[in-house]
Amino acid sequence: MATVKETTKKKATVRASAAGAEKAAPAHLEASVFSMDGSKIGTIALPNELFGAPWRSDLVHQVTTAMQANARQNRAHTKDRSEVSGGGKKPWKQKGTGQARHSSSRSPIWRHGGVTFGPRKERDYSEKINRKMRNGALVSVLSRKAKDGEIILVDKLSFAAPKTAAAKTVLGALAKGSAAAALAAKKKNAALFALSAYDASAIKSFRNIGSVMTEEVRSLNPVDVMTHKYLVIEKPEAAFAALLARIKTS
Repeated sequence: MATVKETTKKKATVRASAAGAEKAAPAHLEASVFSMDGSKIGTIALPNELFGAPWRSDLVHQVTTAMQANARQNRAHTKDRSEVSGGGKKPWKQKGTGQARHSSSRSPIWRHGGVTFGPRKERDYSEKINRKMRNGALVSVLSRKAKDGEIILVDKLSFAAPKTAAAKTVLGALAKGSAAAALAAKKKNAALFALSAYDASAIKSFRNIGSVMTEEVRSLNPVDVMTHKYLVIEKPEAAFAALLARIKTS
């Protein structure tokens, strides 16, 4: 027969395991969907695979710094003594002048001579990024954006012709409807518009707005998403399907 102490201990263990299971269960995330005029037209469930991941600061830092290194253009280049002009003749004879011996005025210790150990354009800054790491960092960033309320969903972005004025109107309407004032007020890196497919009219409409960038949803990367405060996703159902198909290939 179990004692009172054993029974109490067993109940505490059951309660702890139940609380742990409840804590481990993923939360059901939902987000509002807006039209181009800023009115709310419904809600949609956010896939836990894309927006329910924990924040991985180490992974995100490793991937973003590697991507920035891969985009780096090596322009710094100095000439060594074999590349600078002049100096073909020995400045003075080897002995008898009372001066130090010199063979060429292209020596690094001479004015206008070559540079020793200077930067060279042959240096390669690129780093390898595994596909699984890249996709994991993207999911972590998307989850953080969703947690901070910085993801705005739009049913569609349709422009009859490229018009910057129309794009500004859409930007203001979305800022008002989603209660994201910085979307229209921020002067730099306000929003990244993730388009479901290539749309020349939408891209050209937003092109002249310095605080906005456009990109196809299939080409989203952690650097661009983190650089901009808000991520505006067009046609969320199709966008989520494309992103899920992308991360499942890793």
